[in-house]
Amino acid sequence: MDWENEKVSGDYIIIRAEENGVNIIGLTRGRDTKFHHTEKLDKGELLIAQFTENTSAIKIRGKAKVLCRHGEILSGE
Repeated sequence: MDWENEKVSGDYIIIRAEENGVNIIGLTRGRDTKFHHTEKLDKGELLIAQFTENTSAIKIRGKAKVLCRHGEILSGE
């Protein structure tokens, strides 16, 4: 695969669960924002997510560490 010419839709983020049962919810882009994907993570599990043409927001419920190009953020404190 030619990675230099591969089109990337948006930024990636890494979410690491700091407790069991962290919920990750992907929200759609457009006139009506809707849930389109959910995941449940247990402590220590990682999810690598990407903002795309369909995903405009990611909601996190629970204690998790989020790593992105802007730095590190803790949720659920």
